[in-house]
Amino acid sequence: MNKSDLIEAIASKANASKAATAVLLNATMEAIGEALVKGESVQLIGFGTFSVSERAARTGRNPQTGKEMKISAKKVARFKAGNTLANTINNTKKK
Repeated sequence: MNKSDLIEAIASKANASKAATAVLLNATMEAIGEALVKGESVQLIGFGTFSVSERAARTGRNPQTGKEMKISAKKVARFKAGNTLANTINNTKKK
């Protein structure tokens, strides 16, 4: 599912227009991004938690040449699924 598919699915479930749904989805993603930039976590009870963690600097290898290279430390976004979402995934049979 891509963003357009998600907008369509939300719009049909909420009986709303795709345009209005797109505005709301974009605003939601922007608000989550802004919170993460501030170092805050975003917890959606039952769905999951978005957070930021530090990835330490490390040594890696260039897959083409095999030469060692240094990979800088950086911040990465994390998502941990909540219990309701995890249970939904595990209890739903694939079609």
